[in-house]
Amino acid sequence: MRTRPLKVALLGCGVVGSEVARIMTTHADDLAARIGAPVELAGVAVRRPSKVREGIDPALVTTDATALVKRGDIDVVVEVIGGIEPARSLITTAFEHGASVVSANKALLARDGAALHAAAEEHGKDLYYEAAVAGAIPLIRPLRESLAGDKVNRVLGIVNGTTNFILDKMDSTGAGYQEALDEATALGYAEADPTADVEGFDAAAKAAILAGIAFHTRVRLDDVYREGMTEVTAADFASAKQMGCTIKLLAICERAADGGSVTARVHPAMIPLTHPLASVRGAYNAVFVESDAAGQLMFYGPGAGGAPTASAVLGDLVAVCRNRLSGATGPGESAYAALPVSPMGDVVTRYHISLDVADKPGVLAQVATVFAEHDVSIDTVRQQGRNQGSGDVVAIDQGGGGRREGGEASLVVVTHRASDASLSGTVEALRKLDTVRGVASIMRVEGE
Repeated sequence: MRTRPLKVALLGCGVVGSEVARIMTTHADDLAARIGAPVELAGVAVRRPSKVREGIDPALVTTDATALVKRGDIDVVVEVIGGIEPARSLITTAFEHGASVVSANKALLARDGAALHAAAEEHGKDLYYEAAVAGAIPLIRPLRESLAGDKVNRVLGIVNGTTNFILDKMDSTGAGYQEALDEATALGYAEADPTADVEGFDAAAKAAILAGIAFHTRVRLDDVYREGMTEVTAADFASAKQMGCTIKLLAICERAADGGSVTARVHPAMIPLTHPLASVRGAYNAVFVESDAAGQLMFYGPGAGGAPTASAVLGDLVAVCRNRLSGATGPGESAYAALPVSPMGDVVTRYHISLDVADKPGVLAQVATVFAEHDVSIDTVRQQGRNQGSGDVVAIDQGGGGRREGGEASLVVVTHRASDASLSGTVEALRKLDTVRGVASIMRVEGE
């Protein structure tokens, strides 16, 4: 083992950064044995230097992050500050001054990953980012390395713990969205402003990263279709249960059947209870990967939190330090396929549509005609009468309507597979029918 330590600069010392510093200190001997050289924390860049940080020498703390990464003796920069700037400038500066980088910054990588990879390659340095997706779950490295000789066709996953906790509570307790969100906030799973999580921005950034690696294609955040889960209701869960399903916010990255394009999307979806992702509870994450040779693989574990995310950061740190000692670099960006990213309208899947309709004969026939005109085949229909507040199920007669007249009913249609563009046209036409009072819910059905 060489005696000169590898020096690490830590950018950010919040929940994740403080855990990284703690593990580096408490596991110093083990890390040195695994790497082949001691690892030394050489500086910690923070915004509030006066804050007490247990276990960190105050002499290492600085507010000048730029000066820290410009030091010629820094071997690895660990960036856990998040956001676009100053993280982007600091990472490129680190490459320019001879340091490799370990990052947990999903937003930056989804937006500017190609430029960062190019900068790393230009300077012969590593860029590792296992912690950017799914916390402690080993996912980036298996996709980049273990499956490098395989052809990945689909990545389907729960990649945000906050939304999974909320939806799980709604499913298991019957709670409404706001009630479940309040509990998630009280337990520390949701931020004071949960927009990034519940509107799907966080998951979309991760989907962009996963799609790029899986399909050897540059996929930016703007390429990812995104829907949040704030409109999911108890009624949606009731319908899902009647179908033997539950509801999850999914990140879905797919290769087209002909292999000529890819899609990336984030939205709530019903999935069968028999699917492995249906059993993922609480704030846990899980990602289901489908490939030609390996078949179906599932990666499961804690997707957030200081210690789990720090575990992924330290794993990258060990790999980068080993590369540093050997004079090599690990895998960089693989975008040779350069496949086009298709719009959401090209996605083909099944749909669950809930309509508020007039409760009278002939309504179902009108609705069915609209579906047929837009080449969307109906699998099942369920009509529930709501006369005078009734919740009784209304049988469908051969004339295409319910046995009652004069009130309202809820008509639930589940389709066979169809394109998203065809479904959008169907819904637009349904809204123009006099007998359709409103489209209460549209949800995709995945995982079958």
